Amino acid sequence: MNKIVPFKKQIDFESIYQITSISLEHNLSLKEENLIKGNFIISGSYKKTEASINIDEFSFEIPFEINIDSKYDTKDITVDINDFYYEIIDNESLSLNIEIIIEDIYEKEVIMENDDRKIIDIENEEINTEEIPEEKQDNEIKKELSSEKMESIFEGLECNDNFVTYKVHIITENDTIESLIKKYNTKKSLLEEYNNLVDIKIGDKIIIPSDD
Repeated sequence: MNKIVPFKKQIDFESIYQITSISLEHNLSLKEENLIKGNFIISGSYKKTEASINIDEFSFEIPFEINIDSKYDTKDITVDINDFYYEIIDNESLSLNIEIIIEDIYEKEVIMENDDRKIIDIENEEINTEEIPEEKQDNEIKKELSSEKMESIFEGLECNDNFVTYKVHIITENDTIESLIKKYNTKKSLLEEYNNLVDIKIGDKIIIPSDD
């Protein structure tokens, strides 16, 4: 059974008129038997005003955790980003809507009185999800309006081989397949394994598989 978990976050800017490039990554993993924890990393570039000539860069790291009831078996689950979209609010903030997908999660086996066993799915069950309160965040969300590369964000992070990590890039008017290949240091053949590159339009989402 798969479960979709929605997450919303609004990020404030001094001024924002247009997103010229945006991508989303994550390092969510199972930290304890029933705790999924990690960060979303949102980065890209934008114009402050309609008349702006300069393109500024941004980078945010957003802590997030999912607490799963102990009645669920989490040993085989995988966690990833299912989808995301954004909206600019009043030229002052960026509203993010992220869908997290938890795959292969079921209720633990229960021995019934007649010794029959069954596994109950969680199609209509609720999973307790919440954003980490600000007072409990070890690291505040920091906006980095600089040319710092995203690779530095991941230095020192522990990776779990059970979780597949990839980038999700939303196509803007300045993007081409060649520019994406150069930006993410990948190959066209690898992109074609995850995406249909025949008819790419502005607003389409491109999966960039990680080499890590």
